[in-house]
Amino acid sequence: MTDQRQVILDEVKKADAHLSADEIYEKVRRKIPKISMGTVYRNLDILSSCGFIRKLEPDYPQMRFDGNTEDHYHVLCIRCGSIEDITVPQSQGTLETLENALGRMTRYGIFGHKLEFVGLCPDCMEKEGPLEAREDRDTED
Repeated sequence: MTDQRQVILDEVKKADAHLSADEIYEKVRRKIPKISMGTVYRNLDILSSCGFIRKLEPDYPQMRFDGNTEDHYHVLCIRCGSIEDITVPQSQGTLETLENALGRMTRYGIFGHKLEFVGLCPDCMEKEGPLEAREDRDTED
């Protein structure tokens, strides 16, 4: 673990949000002014491939990085692109049952899953109203 890599990891881990590489670069530059964007990108790739952070891709407006590597899910606002962590209780092994069933149905060796929800964040709902109402206005024109 190089000093640069440790600073990058620390910035991702302490962030409350799912930061883009550009946002991470800006934070790291405050501590290491001469670091290049390429160095940040390379180290983000290394940290994610080693399991220290999680790379969120490819459906987000920009690639984002998550310092929380525990199993959890995300909800994405389809208007502003904000991403939040959500916890889905794993009552009575439901997700494990689903993984096992899919493994039997497909004959794949299932090792895990990704679950993502999409919708509108409270800010976008407040500013612009529900998506359905906006679509109705758009079709009336």
